[in-house]
Amino acid sequence: MTAVKPNLAVVVKGWPRLSETFIAQELVALEQAGHSFEIWSLRFPTDTKRHALHDRLKARVRYLPEYLHQEPARVLAGWRGARRLPGYRDAWRIWRADLARDRSRNRVRRFGQACVIATELGPDVRAFYAHFLHTPSSVARYAAVMLGIPWSFSAHAKDIWTSPDWELREKLSAGPSGAAFGVTCTAVGAEFLRERSEAPGRVDLVYHGLDLGRFPDAPDRQPRKADGAIKLLSVGRLVEKKGFDRLIDALSGLPTTLDWHWTHVGGGELKDEMRTRAATAGLTDRITWRGACDQQEVIALMRESDLFVLPSRVAGNGDRDGLPNVLMEAASQRLPILTTPVSAIPEFVKDGVHGRLSEDTPAALAQAITDIAADPATAEQRADAALERLHRDFTMAPGIERLSARLTTLTGT
Repeated sequence: MTAVKPNLAVVVKGWPRLSETFIAQELVALEQAGHSFEIWSLRFPTDTKRHALHDRLKARVRYLPEYLHQEPARVLAGWRGARRLPGYRDAWRIWRADLARDRSRNRVRRFGQACVIATELGPDVRAFYAHFLHTPSSVARYAAVMLGIPWSFSAHAKDIWTSPDWELREKLSAGPSGAAFGVTCTAVGAEFLRERSEAPGRVDLVYHGLDLGRFPDAPDRQPRKADGAIKLLSVGRLVEKKGFDRLIDALSGLPTTLDWHWTHVGGGELKDEMRTRAATAGLTDRITWRGACDQQEVIALMRESDLFVLPSRVAGNGDRDGLPNVLMEAASQRLPILTTPVSAIPEFVKDGVHGRLSEDTPAALAQAITDIAADPATAEQRADAALERLHRDFTMAPGIERLSARLTTLTGT
């Protein structure tokens, strides 16, 4: 039987990445729906672990030069080959205009990577699909213009909120270099992008949803006593927008009568700073730092915890969460949720119904934890409601069906 040749190139920041299970989940589902593609990664993997989900993907993964000086012969060959492509002059003009407004090494690297992918791409590839609207979409856009084929994107959070307005408008333009379509995983993100698009109908709201087949059924939890110990769990990178600095300050302000322990899962650039912060507050013995964990380890922790806490906030540079999949994962295990009304989180969690939405100040978070600990029955009712909402409105299949139709039209298959 002859293998189906890929007709789509998927551009990602890095593959595989533990923190981006939503991408792996989507690509596995698209393969199962009959799409044939190859993955082009801008970076080599840095995580020492990988999810079982990554091993289910059959697509070929190709790595571009992460830094141009690391593979000079390959970059030079790519540039020479790209110069013979029909749209090279247009791509060069677009890139030069971008470089004039963003004089960074990253902008130079994007063009070099685009030259490589444009010349090494298989002859059957008819379109690009980039995960994230910033760097991966720039590489896909330049290469697509060189080749004269369409490109599309999936936007998430940081790429929406920290990209300059001029770049968003040009990538969302109705002209030949603009995206043929884009999807994003939150209603607030979709509205923001449509306001900046000449063709707002090209921007679709497609929730990631959750592939519940990857998760065990929710456990029958033993009721927690109001005066008993409470196990807190957080999963997320230690970066500013996740708000863990404020959660640590909140933990230091909890009543001395409350018996609690917090477990954190994830790496991140602020790892040392957060551990020092906790130690300074005298909390070291009440915190477990698990570091990076795979999906099964996270699920096991969720099943043995009493409260999931995600104190998301808007970072100083405007970066913020979209709708973190980890909230839906917590809901799948009937784990009560405490989070904040940032960005699209209220699209899944309604305060007082599916969980608790708190202000992101340490005082407010400490009060919310105290209140939830004192009323386990209400926390259980909200967890049941979140599980029901997950099954009703946030499963994976509807979004995959919509995205699959878009990609089928894009590739003409």
